Amino acid sequence: MTSVTLENVMKFYIPAVGAGDTKPVTGLENISMFIQDGETISIVGPSGCGKSTLLKAIAGLESINSGRILYNKVDVTRISPQGRGVGMVFQDYALYPSKEGEDNLSYYFEVRKKTEEEKQQRLRETADMMGIGFELLMGRQVDTLSGGEKQRVGIARCIVREPNVFLMDEPISNLDAKLRERTRTEIKKLLKKFGITTIYVTHDQQEAIFMGDRIAVMRSGRLEQFGTFDDLYYSPANLFVASLIGTPPINILPAIIQNGVVSLPDSQFNVALPPDQERSFPSGSVRLGVRPESWTVSQRSGQGIPMKVIHVERLYTERAAFVNGQLGGAVINALVGLDFPENVSQVYLLPDWSQTHVFASDSETALVSPGAPALF
Repeated sequence: MTSVTLENVMKFYIPAVGAGDTKPVTGLENISMFIQDGETISIVGPSGCGKSTLLKAIAGLESINSGRILYNKVDVTRISPQGRGVGMVFQDYALYPSKEGEDNLSYYFEVRKKTEEEKQQRLRETADMMGIGFELLMGRQVDTLSGGEKQRVGIARCIVREPNVFLMDEPISNLDAKLRERTRTEIKKLLKKFGITTIYVTHDQQEAIFMGDRIAVMRSGRLEQFGTFDDLYYSPANLFVASLIGTPPINILPAIIQNGVVSLPDSQFNVALPPDQERSFPSGSVRLGVRPESWTVSQRSGQGIPMKVIHVERLYTERAAFVNGQLGGAVINALVGLDFPENVSQVYLLPDWSQTHVFASDSETALVSPGAPALF
């Protein structure tokens, strides 16, 4: 079992000779994190945020300019990828198309001149680990396999190496939606079974939430927040994290809080804070963050802030529905029951003040983060 520690990891790129801008481009900026033995972490963020660069730095495929990377407290910063004992699963599978599944797995043993007995024993053990039906893939040509089957072979090829760390770079993004859902479930089961420390890169927040014991949110080479889903969802470090995590996304409304009264500039409507919440909220211009499920929605006049309903969206697979409208210059999504009537033209909303986030009006700073609700 292997833990991974990153200490102030920096990576920057020097522009090519003759480029207009000669300033170094930052790839990773002071990244520090500790990944426990057997833990799976997801790295998520927009394109170009440094997810794959961080993964390659951990693997040793990218050198870093400063900082340290440790496996089990052993500094591997200057050790080659082969010496680190990592197993990588790529987006494009990276299999030998002319070989059968078994040959893709056994190539590792041939290069290292292992005995036939060692090779066959390890192949049998790996096939057993991969579960029902995997033996059939071993005898087939790679180019006859489906995307999901290729990825199973790709994962098995890593397992035969007995890696210290699994590194997965968007391994299922090439698959269609149904196959992606099934394959990520299989990968999750395998990772739980093996207990191998895993770093999983994805641009899909739902996939990040499903796969990771903890989630690292990145932007522009910086680590914005690292924690569990509850940490990120209920106590986001800033507005960027709050907006990235959650579907539909958090509702953000400009507001003014004065003497315990909240006013929305574009709605001409004032709401008094409950006395037990008044001290928790700062005065002045702010931005309120309200999750879709944190609205109280009523069809009765006077029960809250009036909002014209633009659309009612029903997600039967999620057993949920949302009313969409506009309030205080912001587009609003509010959770309602699946039986909410289609022909309602106006609703009245009030935030659950105990679950309302507050952000600074002129920055992304979180001023109030309510934390996870007490469910029991």
